[in-house]
Amino acid sequence: MREVTAILLRIDSGDPNAASQLLPLVYGELRRLAITKMSEEKPGQTLQATALVHEAYLRLVGDPEQHWNGRAHFFGAAAEAMRRILVESARRKQRVRHGGGHRHVDVQ
Repeated sequence: MREVTAILLRIDSGDPNAASQLLPLVYGELRRLAITKMSEEKPGQTLQATALVHEAYLRLVGDPEQHWNGRAHFFGAAAEAMRRILVESARRKQRVRHGGGHRHVDVQ
């Protein structure tokens, strides 16, 4: 996986094409990480693993101030980004305007 580290260094140096080359290399591992994170969530989670991967990836490579110290740093940051996304999603669902605080009633 030296290729991942090399691409991360190119992203840090400002190469505009490097981010598009990174995703195909890391997508599988990010997806496995997302599935693991999703399995720890309560049932009824509407966010899908694919959406979680894409949102986390956009946060990671979309910040020009972010610098990577290698592959492990990138995947650690990805895990943290996914955790934050899941927390934000749970908080959003608990807001009153999204039904937070109301009981679920089955209509038959």
